[in-house]
Amino acid sequence: MGILPDLSIRQLEYLVAVADTPTWALAAEAVGVSPSALSQGLSELERRVGVPLFDRDGRRRVLRPSADIVLHHARQVVALTGDLSRWAQRTKAADEGSIRVGMIDIAATHHFPDELQAFRAQHPDLSFHLRVSSSRPLFEMLVKGDLDLAVCVETSKPFPGIVTQPLLEEELAVYRQGGGKLGPARNWGPWVLFPEDSHTREIISNALLAKGAPVEVIADSPQPEVLREMVNLGLGWTVLPTRQAESGERPLTPSETLARRTLVLAYRSSAATVPAVVALSELLQESVINSVSSVRNSNP
Repeated sequence: MGILPDLSIRQLEYLVAVADTPTWALAAEAVGVSPSALSQGLSELERRVGVPLFDRDGRRRVLRPSADIVLHHARQVVALTGDLSRWAQRTKAADEGSIRVGMIDIAATHHFPDELQAFRAQHPDLSFHLRVSSSRPLFEMLVKGDLDLAVCVETSKPFPGIVTQPLLEEELAVYRQGGGKLGPARNWGPWVLFPEDSHTREIISNALLAKGAPVEVIADSPQPEVLREMVNLGLGWTVLPTRQAESGERPLTPSETLARRTLVLAYRSSAATVPAVVALSELLQESVINSVSSVRNSNP
């Protein structure tokens, strides 16, 4: 085994900052040092790694493509160190500190709003940060260490370093203006759907193709409310979770169930255990179990 380079976490943090900000001045500000101190720290990192990490572009230094492996290592170390620091703080102060949660919109506004409110009431000293976005950005924030927990749509291709746990399943149904029985699948559409890089869009497209329906998309939006209104205006057909499509103002009338999607709890596999994350995860799981039991009891 060779001698390991004596790298400091601070130097790795500098590297991540330079990669994620447009200028060195902003990178220095992000890590709380002067531009000259940032430059010196990165020069020392290059020396200790023993491989050039930057090229000159006039007076600027830019990361070499070959530096990606060092940057990937730096991201992991910085994220893990942040996990450790937050874990130590939370362990020392019980449930004080902060928890950063990401959820897709339906989870935050339809499935678990009461549970989120109850959790905040049960942990009044905990700084609770909620980020509502689509699944892909939430997974990416988890990878970078910007979230502690996320509720997302299950993806067909796993993200590196992320583990998922099934939480609940929900139906995706076909909707068109006025609803009603559908004709042959070859005549379905045109469609207004979620964006092309959406995990739900992938599920929908695969299900439509399996039925022999053309996937002619004339408009897209990450917001279910916008897609619902497009259908009400007669601009096209859509596929939405029934919970979102059939609630609120101007609800849609379903025509046919097309597919199902799974919402998952997602964590970094290497993250230190955070009591608040465990407590919230258990609360969400308990809510789903109680909801399923309630439905079964009402339909003997």
